[in-house]
Amino acid sequence: MQRNNFLVGVILLIWFVISFVTNILGPLMPIIIQTYKLSLTMAAFLPFSFFLAYGIMSIPSGMMIERIGEKKSMLIAFSLNFIGALAFGLYPQYGIALGSLFIIGIGMAMLQVIINPLMRTAGGEENFAFFSVMGQLVFGLASFISPFVFSYLLAALSTSPIENPLIARLAGLVKDNLSWTALYWLFSFIFLLILLLLSFIKMPVVELKDDEKSGAKGVYLGLLKNKEVLLFFVGIVAYVGTEQALANWMSEFLRAYHGVDPNQEGAQAVAWFWGLMSLGCLLGLALLKLWDSKLILKIATLISMVTVSVALFGDKDMALYAFPTAGFFISVMFSIIFSLALNSVAQHHGSFSGILCSGIFGGALVPLIIGSLGDAIGLRYALMFVYITLAYILFLAYYAKPMINNKTVSLKELFN
Repeated sequence: MQRNNFLVGVILLIWFVISFVTNILGPLMPIIIQTYKLSLTMAAFLPFSFFLAYGIMSIPSGMMIERIGEKKSMLIAFSLNFIGALAFGLYPQYGIALGSLFIIGIGMAMLQVIINPLMRTAGGEENFAFFSVMGQLVFGLASFISPFVFSYLLAALSTSPIENPLIARLAGLVKDNLSWTALYWLFSFIFLLILLLLSFIKMPVVELKDDEKSGAKGVYLGLLKNKEVLLFFVGIVAYVGTEQALANWMSEFLRAYHGVDPNQEGAQAVAWFWGLMSLGCLLGLALLKLWDSKLILKIATLISMVTVSVALFGDKDMALYAFPTAGFFISVMFSIIFSLALNSVAQHHGSFSGILCSGIFGGALVPLIIGSLGDAIGLRYALMFVYITLAYILFLAYYAKPMINNKTVSLKELFN
């Protein structure tokens, strides 16, 4: 098929939107807690609702997309996103927020399943690796930008009169004087615009490779009886749980223990967490050409444990630097765990990938555990649960025995 640069651009835009919306919960967490007078456990049910949808829908989404095609699936996904965001904008209540995030999570899970095969088809197989890295960078850039947009929006909404016509329009839509909920009106507009854009785009027919296809029910049941599959599934749970625990609780920790303003410095810390994670991904790609992936995973995990310790038990300045730095060091973990997993099982990689993607449920589970512990023993000691998830990842780095190791070159070969 002829390369479709316009569609590649649209896919990169979708990556940006997915990240922009998905990773805004961290900066919002302290404000939501104060708005609804929530315990840490009740606050943790917000990311739980969102990532629960990922865990439930990853495998069914793959099956549905194979049956009805990419375009219809994307239209359904963005319709769900629009409905979820609009519902919370209209009725900004805690219970509605839970349902809204679950609906948006379903839409995002569907999009993540669609995008990679569609990118391979639209951009050409020979360019897929390049565009995959480009997608990661766009994803990271959106996560970096969204907390700054959040800070700017809140500051602009607090001025009188509001000069920017778009922000004035958002202010007019806000219910119950909850200015931060303007974000969800903004999300609604973004989702609606992309929905309209997609409705006019002609999608190519995507021929799924064997490792992209969902298997039959029996294949999944067979894989779930495999010890390797279960161990690596828990590895994905541990990684995503670590990532989301730090991203979601960071700003609240800084507010509670160091008096940091969540609208400004707290949001900036979350932004730099995602920004440094993107830089870490780039460095990780280079290091994987030089070192064995298991060695990189061991080193990254050990340094992450030290960095998290500094964040939890250092002073304010140490915490403000250490939390974002943790994002840099954990950045390589997901791709390494995923590749080690696939290289440890001989067949049914498509179904195995679906099981691994369901491990994104860790983003629901671990923040909830930490929130519940935080109500009992305080958020600082509750966040030490991250040591357990990191210890499990370190165990996998020693345990994994892939059938194929990543190809490396020596520095001498690299420069010759």
